Amino acid sequence: MPRADDRSTGDARQPYSDQGGPQGRHAQTHDVRREEATRSKAQPHDENFAEDLVEARSADHADDTILASSDKEARADLPELSTDDLKRLPILTVGSRLDQGSVYVDLNDLGRGPFKAVGDQEAGPTNRYVAKRDTDYEMWDRVVGQGRPAEVERPGQHS
Repeated sequence: MPRADDRSTGDARQPYSDQGGPQGRHAQTHDVRREEATRSKAQPHDENFAEDLVEARSADHADDTILASSDKEARADLPELSTDDLKRLPILTVGSRLDQGSVYVDLNDLGRGPFKAVGDQEAGPTNRYVAKRDTDYEMWDRVVGQGRPAEVERPGQHS
């Protein structure tokens, strides 16, 4: 069945066939030369940008951490953990940048629970952040508590 707006005598399966097909119809209703002139000449964008994001993120915070075993406050705040356990718990140093979307917990505020970092957050002098990806799952569960979902950290929400 031909389309109501197809006034051509061509094949009903190819509307506007006597006018050059869909491209011909487009040329009748649009300024094709102007479209070509204003179309971006940039290289086609590579849709696989996930690799770029992976390269931009660091593998871990190894250079920006101290072990909880060398932090006197951590020993006092986590008495249920042995010295060997505290050696498996890396704490971010002041000024370390948090990776957006990664999950952290602040040992100074365990009641707040785990959170996902956003924006350009960094560890401040009142924070003792532990990154989930730098901690084995058993230790993470012992520190944070099993089954606690991560909240999204909003800038300015906590200091």
